[in-house]
Parts: sequence; C-alpha cells; structure tokens
Amino acid sequence: MSPRAAWRLESLGFKQVFEYAAGLADWAAAGLPFEGTTAAIPTIGEIARQDVPVAHLGDPIGEVARNAESADWATVLVVNDQKVVLGRLFKSQLDMYTDASVESVMKAGPSTFRPNTSVEEMAEFMRQNELETAPVTTSEGILVGMVLRKDVDRALDQLHRSHQH
Repeated sequence: MSPRAAWRLESLGFKQVFEYAAGLADWAAAGLPFEGTTAAIPTIGEIARQDVPVAHLGDPIGEVARNAESADWATVLVVNDQKVVLGRLFKSQLDMYTDASVESVMKAGPSTFRPNTSVEEMAEFMRQNELETAPVTTSEGILVGMVLRKDVDRALDQLHRSHQH
C-alpha cells in the first residue's frame, strides 16, 4: 500500500500497518489473496498439489526414488531448507542413477510458474509444450506445489461450463 494509505489507516487507529513495497503484481504472484475482477479468474495456485515429493541436494537417489514411487509421483522437486526449488528429478533419472546423489543428477533451475497464472493460460502453455506437470513457486522461488495437466484441463472445463450457463 502507499505511504499515504498507511498513514490514513494509522490515523483510524490501526496499530500494525505495513507498506508492501514489492507491489500488487508480486502480491498476486505470491498467491496471496486479493479482490476485484481478476480475483474471480481461476488460477493454478488454487489447484496446485502440495503433496509433490521433495528431496535435498545430498540425498541418495535410491531413497528419493523409493519415496517418489510410494507417493505415486513420476517427478521429484529438489529444494533447500527454505523450500526454494533448486532442481527437478524425473522417473527416468531416478531409475537410472541409483547410487548417485540428487545434486549430481538433477536438472537444475527448472521452469516454474506463479500461483496467479490463470488456468486458461496454463492449459495453453502445457498443450503447446506437451507438459504433464509444472512446478508452482512464489516469485522468491519457494515451492507452492505442482500443477498437473489433468487438473488444469478439469478446471478449464469447469470454467467453460460455468460460462455456458
């Protein structure tokens, strides 16, 4: 909020007023709540799955593979202690490199998407790029979850059906 708005809130008796310097676009990209006409547009942050398996750089691949398989995921995201996404492992890598470390095998710096990306935009991107999954992070790279193409398609179908009625 602007400094003027912050001062006005303080003059009305609010005690803890903070200026969010990064701006509205960053606020929305962080998946934080907002109002207005764009608030009604379905986003991937609403449908991202939070149960995606994660691993850390020094983890042994064999252990990571077992965890991913038991959770029924074909991908694992590599994060640090603050949950910042550093890399990604795919099932083929998990099967091929059983004795390696995560860091030596992962694909570093995977493409990620912000929670405020619309379902329509994500569906189009996933179709064009033949993606089945995509990591969702805040603008600081902190993991929000993983969006699956089947969930995006389902949300898009629901959106189209709601506009037909």
